[in-house]
Amino acid sequence: MRLTPAQKQTRALVQAAAAVCEDKKALDTRILELDPADSGLSDFFLVTSATNQRQAVAIADEIELRLKREFGVYPHSVEGRRHGEWILLDYVDFVVHVFLSERRAFYDIERLRKSARPLTPAEFDAELKTALKEKTRAVRTKAPIKRRTAPAKSASRPATRTKKPAKKAAPRRKAAAAKKKSARPSAKKTRRSR
Repeated sequence: MRLTPAQKQTRALVQAAAAVCEDKKALDTRILELDPADSGLSDFFLVTSATNQRQAVAIADEIELRLKREFGVYPHSVEGRRHGEWILLDYVDFVVHVFLSERRAFYDIERLRKSARPLTPAEFDAELKTALKEKTRAVRTKAPIKRRTAPAKSASRPATRTKKPAKKAAPRRKAAAAKKKSARPSAKKTRRSR
């Protein structure tokens, strides 16, 4: 599975958002990898639950803040922050849904996306690590690592180098500037003489 740099960036963003959910004690965090044929809008849904409205808002705020700080990415739109029952952060390539537990059971977004492949954050991390190992293995088999040895110091070569004397350009510049200054008539003197 070859990933483009944009897909790698999206996966890193989803992983960071899932880490925020774990840090803020969100419940039942799921990553849904959407089927490209089924949905042309985004690649992933991150679905998580909160026990109360204040926690839901805190989770959404922290996801937004951390992605802004670490990646410089802002959500395209944010919905539902005022009510806090279902907060949606749309990052175009992935969408974060922060539900209250009752609202999540009512809407059951996982059931609506049957073609999506559900992953837990741990499974998502393991999948990324496996892909990285495969890529590393492939690169190493194509080009073996060459080890360079440091050249031995010879005894005939002197240990210290002599420094060349620096050129003194500054006094010449000062002298040239002084000549130009004396050649110009002073503006103050010409005004007084009028």
